[in-house]
Amino acid sequence: MSNHSRIRLTAAAAAVIGALTVTACSSGDSVVDKPKAKASAKAGSGQQAAKKPAAKASAAPEVAKPGDTLALKGMEAGSKLDVTVVKVVDNAKSGDEFTAPESGNRWIAVQFQLVNTGTKAYSDSPQNGTQVADDQGQQFQSTFADVTAGPSMSSDVRLKPGAKALGWVVFEVPKASKMATVQFAMDSGFADETGEWKLT
Repeated sequence: MSNHSRIRLTAAAAAVIGALTVTACSSGDSVVDKPKAKASAKAGSGQQAAKKPAAKASAAPEVAKPGDTLALKGMEAGSKLDVTVVKVVDNAKSGDEFTAPESGNRWIAVQFQLVNTGTKAYSDSPQNGTQVADDQGQQFQSTFADVTAGPSMSSDVRLKPGAKALGWVVFEVPKASKMATVQFAMDSGFADETGEWKLT
């Protein structure tokens, strides 16, 4: 076989391997928007619980909205969180006199609750894995700001299994934008699973 043929075969093999690698990396990515059933839906015991299994099974809505919890996985085995968008404040007010949205913009504040449901300790800056999107598909990352709605989410959250964290994450968006969704992903946004809540 000539050197030229060997080079062509090597290049072809590299291209196939590259394509397989890209496929393998992207095949696990998914958006999770089916919420867990709320605790109140699970309540009930004895005959009452036995009488209405169908109603309890359909207690969770089809698409997550504020107030709903999503079960998400991280990149490592045993890395899991139950993430709840507790509240959303549109046009949130600054918690101090020094910071404010730029002219023509407003702040959207989202209160997240994180519960470590895995077997490994969770350590991350949750804001890095969050974003909101408007009804035109424009996406906006979080910004560092304190709001009157309540305490900000820590930028260095560390949770042992069973522990939880609660705090607000702020996003700066144009005043004219209508927010459609908010997303959260573990591992500073690099996890394969992304949770999504519908805002409209």
